[in-house]
Amino acid sequence: MCNHEKVVVLLSGGLDSATLAAFVKSKNYDLYALTFNYGQRHFVELESAKAIGEYLNIQSHKFVDIPVEIFESALTMSSKTQIPKSRENISEGSVPVTYVPARNLLFLSFALAYAESIEASKIFIGANSLDYSGYPDCRPDFFRSFQKTADLGTKRGMEGKPIIVEVPLQDMNKSEIIKLGLSLGMDYSLTHSCYDPDEYGFACGECESCVLRKKGFQ
Repeated sequence: MCNHEKVVVLLSGGLDSATLAAFVKSKNYDLYALTFNYGQRHFVELESAKAIGEYLNIQSHKFVDIPVEIFESALTMSSKTQIPKSRENISEGSVPVTYVPARNLLFLSFALAYAESIEASKIFIGANSLDYSGYPDCRPDFFRSFQKTADLGTKRGMEGKPIIVEVPLQDMNKSEIIKLGLSLGMDYSLTHSCYDPDEYGFACGECESCVLRKKGFQ
């Protein structure tokens, strides 16, 4: 049974966010899922997000459109930059071309506005900093900073009832995330991870996201 405490969950359709949603649901929260369409090449993940929402019986699931023109990234359909194949093609310590400028900042800002509007107490995001792609907006420092901003920039924060940003997968690698999801009954056949799927939505098996996914299952 739901404990009627409302929370907002960011659900992309990928492996991490699917695990996150299953984890949050296991805590008996009242889930309000948000999925973003920002012109990503892997738009098939939107279908996965819908399927995951139905599988977990998430009753409130909103899809938000962000104009693709805002972003310049290899991950968006408007870009001519090719998706790198394998992790070996990404320089150590560099930010890869698949970084989408300020994506998590925008997603969390939308989630914060939504959470305050529906009187939700928490926001859950499935980022992790061990097997992540070098994106600056996946680091613990970023989430700590956003929490301070949320506390300062909302009515609830001003009243001493801040909306808490939760990142429960932060210190987990892909293998640990998958094990958690399986223990919660998550069906990973519903998820999509590939950055560069073909016209039928099938994974390329070679991009960084595919490599990390395969490594995690192995």
